[in-house]
Amino acid sequence: MIQRDAPRADLLAFEIKDRITKPDIEWMSSIADEAMKAHEKIDMLLIMSNYEGSDLGARFDGYASTVMARSVAHIRKYVVVGAPLFARAMITLSGTVMPVETKTFDLADEAAAWAYLAEAGPASA
Repeated sequence: MIQRDAPRADLLAFEIKDRITKPDIEWMSSIADEAMKAHEKIDMLLIMSNYEGSDLGARFDGYASTVMARSVAHIRKYVVVGAPLFARAMITLSGTVMPVETKTFDLADEAAAWAYLAEAGPASA
């Protein structure tokens, strides 16, 4: 997993290039945690260019779970590019029950995802 450059401080962008490990999820959670402390609202873009699943420890990490629970109040838009079909369904469903706007794009449409977030403007405006 890597952090991608984003055009604004209140937009976090990450790319998953293989399996998500416990150190990956803790690293990503610490970046999101700091961003949520610095900005009332943030947007998040997750690009799944070669997602190969996640390790059990990554799915049940206590710190990551705490950050994820707090993120509901801080994330305005959660955009995922290249999500597998089962993940797309979960992302769409979560967008209907949580106060976070969710949107998915095919991997070939990554540029459209960036354009969608650019058009939305700053999250903390």
